[in-house]
Amino acid sequence: MKIQRLKIRLLGIILVALGTSCTEQNAISYTDYVNVFIGTGGHGHTFPGATYPHGMVQLSPDTRLPGWDACAGYYYDDNHIHGFTHTHLNGTGRGDYGDILFMPVVGEKPLQAGVDGHLGKEGYRSRFSHSNESARPGYYQVLLEDDSINVELTTTLRAGMHRYTYPLGRDNRLIVDMGPTIQNYEHPITEIEILNDSTISGMKFTDGWAKQHYVYFYAVFSTPFEYKLFADTTCVQGTSSISTHTAKALIEFHPSDNAGQSQQVIAKVGISSVDREGARKNVETEIPHWNFESVVKEADEVWNKELGRIKVETADATSRTIFYSSLYHTAIQPSLASDVDGRYRTMGQETRKDSSYVAYTVFSLWDTFRALHPLYTIIKPAFNQQLIKVLLRKYDEMGILPKWELASNETGTMIGYHAVSVIADAFMKGQCDFDTKKALEACVRSSVYDTAGINKAMNCSIKNVKVMPLDIKYKNEWGYIPCDKVKTETVSKGLEYAYNDWLIAQLACEMGDTLLYESYLKKGETYRIYFDFETKMMRARLSDGSWLTPFDPKAVERPGNYIEGNAWQWAWFVPHDVEGLIDLWGGKDAFAAGLDSLFTMNSDLTGDESAALDVTGMIGQYAHGNEPGHHVPYLYNHVGQYHKTQALVDSILYNLYRNEPDGLCGNEDVGQMSAWYVLSAMGLYPVCPGKPYYALGRPLFDKVVLHLENGKTLVIEAENNHRKNKYVSSVFFNGKPLTDMQLSHFNLMQGGTLKFLMKAGDE
Repeated sequence: MKIQRLKIRLLGIILVALGTSCTEQNAISYTDYVNVFIGTGGHGHTFPGATYPHGMVQLSPDTRLPGWDACAGYYYDDNHIHGFTHTHLNGTGRGDYGDILFMPVVGEKPLQAGVDGHLGKEGYRSRFSHSNESARPGYYQVLLEDDSINVELTTTLRAGMHRYTYPLGRDNRLIVDMGPTIQNYEHPITEIEILNDSTISGMKFTDGWAKQHYVYFYAVFSTPFEYKLFADTTCVQGTSSISTHTAKALIEFHPSDNAGQSQQVIAKVGISSVDREGARKNVETEIPHWNFESVVKEADEVWNKELGRIKVETADATSRTIFYSSLYHTAIQPSLASDVDGRYRTMGQETRKDSSYVAYTVFSLWDTFRALHPLYTIIKPAFNQQLIKVLLRKYDEMGILPKWELASNETGTMIGYHAVSVIADAFMKGQCDFDTKKALEACVRSSVYDTAGINKAMNCSIKNVKVMPLDIKYKNEWGYIPCDKVKTETVSKGLEYAYNDWLIAQLACEMGDTLLYESYLKKGETYRIYFDFETKMMRARLSDGSWLTPFDPKAVERPGNYIEGNAWQWAWFVPHDVEGLIDLWGGKDAFAAGLDSLFTMNSDLTGDESAALDVTGMIGQYAHGNEPGHHVPYLYNHVGQYHKTQALVDSILYNLYRNEPDGLCGNEDVGQMSAWYVLSAMGLYPVCPGKPYYALGRPLFDKVVLHLENGKTLVIEAENNHRKNKYVSSVFFNGKPLTDMQLSHFNLMQGGTLKFLMKAGDE
């Protein structure tokens, strides 16, 4: 196959696909601005494959399975692909998914996945190069060089579409392997059934990060085939179905009528967490035809609509690409979990049908409460409120609000109970299209140590250790978490619980429960117990109230009293009471001096090197590559040193986000890293979700236009904007000056013009 000819054909397909969407988006194709490869290198852990906004399917190549940088299945530095799977996670620090592998091949191949191609192990894998690879939102293409097979992928909400162009019309095959799973988790049950000469279905049950993960598929091919079924590598004859630990199918397509010429095969694949019938309905409803270009076109149009919520005007093409790539990453997950017929899998692993409800999954709440959900409250509040309904439905099913939900499983990952933040932030912004009484009940329930009533289907180690940890009992009874009673993360947990409890107080106040308000307001002040006036750090205390010694504020340890960070990075996590923290420091000058030290000291870390993998994107001891400090650059606003916030935000935007595969300085974390960029590039940031205000920083673009769901338009302008003009001389909202560098959410949602006057210098 001539590569040049292939590229010309692909270009033609893309142009056809984009023709209508460009017109419909006023000649702007926002998808042209997206680089889906950002984050696929370094430790970003993103995937480049095809997906829909918040779609059920993430159809993407896999280049490796084991190891930390395999969390999304694809790593940019690898040079082999071992297959294409239908589910992936967006930028997590732990891996799962990578379900239902399809690998087109020519001729005989070993039936073991070559999952470690970067280490030289053999298997059904193929070399590839980035020069013969392309991708955009909703579309992915690569040439498998070993067999000269061109692979193209696209998706709808619940189904994927493959197009394979084989070099010859004979001996063209497809391996379907139910075994490979990202991070090599156990899959006790896998099944494949051949339904006819062009249709197969199957299921996979995995005991992984999600302890009970079910995925079903239904696949229809454009070309008839012959088949063989395998239990691992052992051929099982005389049957059209197989149920075993590792089910595989080897499909050989009927030869093309034009022997010696290329053969094109299309596959339509529906998936479901419910059953095979759900997968069948999903694909038959969403792809009733064989027009691959039409699906590409539809995906492009949907992504253009999603990205077109925000229009930026700038001569800086690189920053524009990073912005729209970030906005793209904020719209991948949470992902749809309801079938077209309204059925979904509950947290108790039951099937329920409810056409009035839309289920979603992948809630990385410790990450996303900070900026992702606040971003949704601006650009798509209806969707955010639907997500809150999902959290409350999961509360009904599970007996407690989720912490880190995945595939209808509670993983118990990370700390706090930050569903409270998502709920309270929306509530305090007047976005209350959910059962507010139940919401308060659920928030309180999550803050009280009590394992009774939590769904018995949940893994006991998760329920008793992670979802309802003993530290909740201590924080309620003692006011703090003693580090000799609870061995890990006591300071981080204590600070986050104080914030979460303060949020509950705000909900109680708004709903007229005075006693509850007063009780939880006091709990919100318990962060003070961890503050050491001598070191100005938040420190671990023993049962007798004394400080744990020795103390090294730069130490990152696992296990330790700080999670994914050290004392310097956790010293500032009091988003709900920054003024109170300033008082503890001894006033504004001392607080500002402390911030100066944070950002200017050396970046050396001590302690556990493996624990420090998540502490990246360093400016001094500030770590932008992880979430606990994302609000910290904006704290200078609280002491009137606005220019320092503006300089720091400018530095982070330009230096820690890049238009490269390793362009993220840490895990994408299901949209949080990108949400920080989107908001900060517009000049806004929610220092404290739950307070309906945004801190103002340094806007990156000359003009930003937000088309709000309420029909209003918000325009953000930066006059005299320039790379060197990173400081704000004055700000006006609808012609009126703002003096405190913050803007109310309610004012923002009324639309109008937010105008920044920019200047050089720091005076």
